[in-house]
Amino acid sequence: MAKQQMRIGTRASALALWQAEWVKAELEKRYPEMEVTLTKIKTQGDKILDVPLAMVGGKGLFVKEIEEAMLRGEIDIAVHSMKDVPTIFPEGLALRCITEREDCRDVVILRPGVKSWKELPQGARIGTSALRRKSQLLHIRPDLQMVDIRGNVQTRLQKLTDENLDAIILAAAGMHRLGYTKQIGEYLSVDVSIPAIGQGALGIESRIDDAEINALIDFFNHPESDWAVRAERSFLKTLEGGCQVPIACHGTVAGENLTLTGFVSDCEGVKCLKKTITGSVHDAEKMGVSLGEDLLILGAGKILNEVYQHETFNVDKEDV
Repeated sequence: MAKQQMRIGTRASALALWQAEWVKAELEKRYPEMEVTLTKIKTQGDKILDVPLAMVGGKGLFVKEIEEAMLRGEIDIAVHSMKDVPTIFPEGLALRCITEREDCRDVVILRPGVKSWKELPQGARIGTSALRRKSQLLHIRPDLQMVDIRGNVQTRLQKLTDENLDAIILAAAGMHRLGYTKQIGEYLSVDVSIPAIGQGALGIESRIDDAEINALIDFFNHPESDWAVRAERSFLKTLEGGCQVPIACHGTVAGENLTLTGFVSDCEGVKCLKKTITGSVHDAEKMGVSLGEDLLILGAGKILNEVYQHETFNVDKEDV
């Protein structure tokens, strides 16, 4: 009998490889006889380093080439950061599992001597390319200067010094996974910075008709994370937004109850809409749709249209 195999497609960044290696290790632990290999795939988003990604289209820039390899039968599954995954999949592919979520909060890395981002002086320079993060912090501190930074975790951390920044904002999950927890200066509460859709969770994508592979990976799915993230994604899909606009959503599960908070803003954090609803976890995706429709009624469409017409907005497609 041939030895069972599993081929994992992944980006080649340090964080993407950490994530894929974790999935590989979990598979080998569960199926000791299985041969698990990684296939590193360079995506369009990895190649564009000097242009705002929103100017070339934000959706799918970090997954398209991996999905094409899966459709060609070159890999069996793909491991993604959930916030990189578009809400619509190519025909024949689907999101099979959502893993248990890491800390989904944003974090601030501060220059030496500063204890909190609130203590930063007037006009302090903050590094982040995420409009979601920019708009929420500017809503509280409109004096801050937001500086676009791109690159992987290590590159962004180095820019704190290289670009004379007062602070940079990243995701807690990536910092934890790569062993940079000690460099975190402060965790931002979700009341200050609502996370990106799916932040902190990993998604495993596979071919819909590959019953054998799907049965082998189903153990990765974490119900509470699945409910929360799918609710967030249905909110995003209802607003027809991508990661290149200031949209945020955060779901939390307690027993059979799901609490979902949605946020839409302009680039400067002046026009902001925010609403929280609660319901049953079994209505997770319906809740996301309902919350999105509520914000559209309140004027989210007009705000987002203005953002789309902005010529210089960037995108937070990152490793953190």
